[in-house]
Amino acid sequence: MSLAFVFPGQGSQSIGMMSALAKASPVIEATFAEASAVLGYDLWLRCQEGPLESLNSTQCTQPAMLTAGVATYRLWCERGGAQPKLMAGHSLGEFTALVAARTVDFKTAVDLVKYRGELMQAAVPPGQGAMAAILGLEDIDIDEACSEASQGQVVEAVNFNAPGQVVIAGHATAVARAIALATAKGARRALALPISVPAHSSLMQPAAEKLRIRLESTAFTPASGVAVYGVDVKTHTGAADIRAGLVKQLYTPVYWAATVRTMIAAGATQIVECGPGKILTGLNRRVDKNRDLKMTALEDPQALDDALATAKLS
Repeated sequence: MSLAFVFPGQGSQSIGMMSALAKASPVIEATFAEASAVLGYDLWLRCQEGPLESLNSTQCTQPAMLTAGVATYRLWCERGGAQPKLMAGHSLGEFTALVAARTVDFKTAVDLVKYRGELMQAAVPPGQGAMAAILGLEDIDIDEACSEASQGQVVEAVNFNAPGQVVIAGHATAVARAIALATAKGARRALALPISVPAHSSLMQPAAEKLRIRLESTAFTPASGVAVYGVDVKTHTGAADIRAGLVKQLYTPVYWAATVRTMIAAGATQIVECGPGKILTGLNRRVDKNRDLKMTALEDPQALDDALATAKLS
């Protein structure tokens, strides 16, 4: 059995997240304290008490999700959990995967994703960008809805998460038009996401170019024995390739379904979601319905115990 870890991105955050796991070990709040020292505010308090609009602001969401994923992974290691052979992160989660693989220092990554969030928000001011999930519609119909809805603005399919689950992003008014058109085309559901920027759309190109400059001075040390997949469904082994991948992922689509299939093809038989919530686990089950595949989200102590027990049996 090959163990794979996946790390969620924006959209999985919620007030009170990580509180159950925090009761299992002081490593959770200690990790948030490290991040708080970098950020200059109490990140744990923000995650526990809000306000929600502040947590959902991408400048806060990004370091919060990174820290939550790293804290959960540290707890896994503290409990004697096996090292995964494969890792992947959904969008922002790719940074978390790189920290877990010891490719980039945690505090460096906290500062980096805070800056990334600031760049993304500056590229498209609050209220002017949006993201939405479209469920139960073929990719070609979503592309048509985006094309019809654009009307001189940007709205694009940016996350291919699972069969029948695609996320679109762009100008807020264009996204709203696309939601209406997708619904008219028979989408089972179309809903706005709690993300304040149109991530992975072409509107992020200016932010990507500024991020490229920052990454040039960021140290990356590729880890041996762990394959870390990026949003382009590739593993990046050298520092230059890692930097290029992190720039590209800011303004190009996430092919999550393809990433999961690639990890399974590479031998993954247990896929553990490391971070708050269980969004990726739900998507992963839709990507591959093989009941022999073990898929778990480490959202509470019981789930952690179950995943540890399964890994030990392999």
